[in-house]
Amino acid sequence: MSRQLDNVNPTIFAPTHASSSRQKSGKALLWDEHAEGYAEVDTDGGLGPEGSEGETDEREEIDSEEVFDLLRSITDPEHPVSLEQLRVVNPEDIHVSGNRVLVYLTPTIPHCSMSTLIGLSLRVRLMRALPPRFRVDIRIKSGTHQSEHAVNKQLNDKERVQAALENSHLLQVVEGCLASAGRRGAEGEGVAAAA
Repeated sequence: MSRQLDNVNPTIFAPTHASSSRQKSGKALLWDEHAEGYAEVDTDGGLGPEGSEGETDEREEIDSEEVFDLLRSITDPEHPVSLEQLRVVNPEDIHVSGNRVLVYLTPTIPHCSMSTLIGLSLRVRLMRALPPRFRVDIRIKSGTHQSEHAVNKQLNDKERVQAALENSHLLQVVEGCLASAGRRGAEGEGVAAAA
C-alpha cells in the first residue's frame, strides 16, 4: 500500500557543476571510498609519508565543498531525484570548522513529514564517510519547517538516531536513499535511473 506524497509536484532544479574531485597536496580526498581505513593515501598508492602504515600526525582537512559532494546525490525518499536537485542540501548551508560539521537542510514544504528521514540519511552518509573525530550536526534551516525544533532534537539525539537505525524498515529506506550517494554529483544527473 502506498501513502500519499507530501509534495506531489516539487520544483526540480538543475544540479550544479559536477563534483570537485580535486586533489589536495597530492593526497586522496578524505572521503575517498577506495582508501582503506582513514590513513592518508598517497596518490601513488603508498600509505602516509615514506610508506608508513599507520595514521600520520598530519590530518587531511575537509571543507564544506567536500561535505556537499558527499550529500548532493542522495535520493529523496519520495521522488527519484537528488537532494541537490530539490535544493534540500545546498553548499552555502554546510559549515565546517575543525572537527565540526554543521549541515542545514531545507525541506521542500513547511510540513514535510520526510524531513527526519532525510536528516537521518544525511547523518548516516556522513557517519560512514567521515573519520570518527568529526562531530556532525544536522539541522532544519530556520523558518523552513513547522516542526523545526522537534525535528532538530530527533536528528541530533544519539539514542534516537541509534534506535532509528535499529528499525529494519527505516534502515532499508535510508539505504535506498543512499544507494545513489556514491555518484557525488557526477554527470548524468538523472538519479531516476537508480530508483
